[in-house]
Amino acid sequence: MTPKENNNNIRRQQTFLVWAIIVGLITFLFVIRDKTDSTRIELKHKDFVGLIESNLVISGHIYYNPQSPELREITGKFKSVSPNGSGQILPFRLKTKLSPTFEEKLLMSGKFEVEEPNTFVTNLFYGILPFVVVAFLIYFLLMRHLKVAGKNAFNFGRSKAKLWTKEKNKVTFKDVAGIEEAKEEVLELVEFLKDPKKFQKLGARIPKGVLMVGPPGTGKTLLAKAIAGEADAAFFSISGSDFVEMFVGVGASRVRDMFEQARQNTPCLVFIDEIDAVGRSRGHGLGGGNDEREQTLNALLVEMDGFDTQEGIIVIAATNRPDVLDPALLRPGRFDRQIVISMPDVKGREEILKVHARKVKLDPSVNLSIIARGTPGYSGADLANLINEAALLAAKANKKFITMAELEEARDKVRWGRERRSLAMSESEKRTTAWHEAGHALATVLLEHTHPLHKVTIIPRGQALGATMSLPERDIWNHTKKEMLDMITVTMAGRIAEEIALGDISTGASNDIQQATQIARSMVCQWGMSEKLGLVQYGDESEYVFLGKEMIRNKGYSESTAKEIDLEVKRIIDECCERARKLIIQNKDKLDRIANALLEHETLDGKQVMEIIKFGDLHPDITQTSATPSDAQNTDKIPTTSSELPDLGSPAHAPI
Repeated sequence: MTPKENNNNIRRQQTFLVWAIIVGLITFLFVIRDKTDSTRIELKHKDFVGLIESNLVISGHIYYNPQSPELREITGKFKSVSPNGSGQILPFRLKTKLSPTFEEKLLMSGKFEVEEPNTFVTNLFYGILPFVVVAFLIYFLLMRHLKVAGKNAFNFGRSKAKLWTKEKNKVTFKDVAGIEEAKEEVLELVEFLKDPKKFQKLGARIPKGVLMVGPPGTGKTLLAKAIAGEADAAFFSISGSDFVEMFVGVGASRVRDMFEQARQNTPCLVFIDEIDAVGRSRGHGLGGGNDEREQTLNALLVEMDGFDTQEGIIVIAATNRPDVLDPALLRPGRFDRQIVISMPDVKGREEILKVHARKVKLDPSVNLSIIARGTPGYSGADLANLINEAALLAAKANKKFITMAELEEARDKVRWGRERRSLAMSESEKRTTAWHEAGHALATVLLEHTHPLHKVTIIPRGQALGATMSLPERDIWNHTKKEMLDMITVTMAGRIAEEIALGDISTGASNDIQQATQIARSMVCQWGMSEKLGLVQYGDESEYVFLGKEMIRNKGYSESTAKEIDLEVKRIIDECCERARKLIIQNKDKLDRIANALLEHETLDGKQVMEIIKFGDLHPDITQTSATPSDAQNTDKIPTTSSELPDLGSPAHAPI
């Protein structure tokens, strides 16, 4: 909420409070007046005359009745007399006829005043005002509660689409990086929105709808904004969940209203984010035929059939679940084209980092290509968050520029969590963690089919007490069996190092065991890398709309086959463990040196680990307490007596 909106809310609350006080006071006065009238004592004429003669009347008012000129209404107060001589003041009222002489006597006494009679309008006002006040309060409070997020509840059928006018939307293709193929595919949409006659002359039909498919954070919404910005067209943005509310028929009404608004703002682009919220396949799950979501989907299908691209309206939708969308939504004539937006590769990540780095102050020595290499699997949103985290770290350190140290720390923070230097670890726990991580680092360096070691640390981060990170030289899209087996070997090397060096094992390898088991099971069940079980996929990975995976997963194989799968998974892990054991026994002196260096410095980079393995110690001029990024990572491998190890091969990249 902006400060201006906040001030407006405060003013509205103050105004409401003032009106509530005024209305409350008026109501209170009416209540007091009615209560006073109801407690007055009704006197008869002779009683009133007796009080006058006894001089017990204190004060009073005489009211004339226009309809009966001789009839008078008298109100006032008198003093009652008790047997013990004390008394109390009581109100009275009576209606009677007064003789001119007696009336003059009352007025001459100075205790009575003549009041003008109430008119019909006055009586009507006093009679109706309380009901008007109550009705106003009920209406005001009801309308206040029916307003949701600033929208009038009686307009719930209106579209919630947010309109970005040509002046407000400043996003262009210059702000989009890492998805060059997707940008090329949408260039013709920009050309059509700019110059539709160019296509109409040739009879060409531009796609009515474009479906962007990709993981979260890859830039689907940003690309849609850039299309509208490049074409200088209006941009309507709405989420699929905004169509469906608690009222029946609201979703369909909002769909119709959204397209009506679009027709009034042509040329324009309508962007529906997370369309799977409203466009799921019909006929699955537990919903009935009159499900509100299905009515909304039907309205969307009808509207997309009802407009022509000649009107200058293009619909773009985004989802990360294209498998659950209704086939009727994907047919030609509705969403004619699908654009897949994948996670950026290393070049794309570098370009994205450069785009977000425009808004911050980077040190000239920063090398974004190293950060791009160390962030495989990061989306554009993740990289934007990484730059922002680095800026926050630099600001906390009172630095004028963001250096590689902040970028490295931000990447580690995003991936593993913040450093937990305050965590109190005993010396034995530190030693266990040091030898565990040294085992990972040693195996990463010595095995042939692993990525270069980037950094190893025993500083706790997030839920981990330590971490070993490898830095791929390039993005890997296809993994070999040897790479997978080397990955399992590296994963289990930490546990084996504990056992050999310390003579005991800890619970620190639980995540390592889980990762190794997942890799081995995928090798057997999905990738056909088991000679015993052959080129067969075991298990049904189908997904069903609305129902959880665990509820309907089918094994697709017998119990005897399941036993064979378990035995094969165990065999692969056992052989990799034996391979890691032989590797560590043969290089026990190197393992101890790396672990002792970790205990001393807490963090070592790949260059330092290579120095220890080659020369037995750290060179004085590279000794430091934190890893320094460098292109001179251990791209070469240390020769080992690999002929003595089982010829099992190795795994894919993934930081351990």
